[in-house]
Amino acid sequence: MKPDSRMSTVPLKAYRNPIPEGLPLLVLILALLVFPLPAPAGLGHDLTRLPEPVPAPDFTLEDMDGETHSLSDLRGQVVMVNFWATWCPPCREEMPSMEEIYQALGGKGFQVLAVNQWETPDQVFPYMGQLDVYPSFPVLFDRDSSVADAYGVKGLPTTVLVDKQGRVVYRAVGGRNFNHPEVRALIERLIEE
Repeated sequence: MKPDSRMSTVPLKAYRNPIPEGLPLLVLILALLVFPLPAPAGLGHDLTRLPEPVPAPDFTLEDMDGETHSLSDLRGQVVMVNFWATWCPPCREEMPSMEEIYQALGGKGFQVLAVNQWETPDQVFPYMGQLDVYPSFPVLFDRDSSVADAYGVKGLPTTVLVDKQGRVVYRAVGGRNFNHPEVRALIERLIEE
């Protein structure tokens, strides 16, 4: 039987995809911008207790007004040190709970220091205006990330709790709900120690 001359094969080299290269990726990016993936169900609240408390590296950083703040000046208080940046979505998500816990316990031997990474006050000030609640705790600037390096920060946000003796006792990597009753109770216990 003789092959039908109307049936022919086309070499793969001759086949030209009518869709321009890179278009599917562009469509995916545009779709994610218009229809972003849903946010996580909510922030966790667990903090990891260090097996042994370690001395918290001291630091002195400037706030948005150019005033300096030192961790050592807060000895005798429980201090939450939060490493964050404006481009970090979980940082934005946890910031209101940091303000809530600060408002609840701030006058009772508790302090919050929000240590911004790599940015300037000119970048951070407009960001703060976009938040639902403007933070009343100090926002400090670690422009070269040297303080974050001293604390072993590998991802943002990272938060440590420093006890009244100046030791890191708890750590959390990723966004947290700091105003959760369990976190509040944990901080209150540290204040009472």
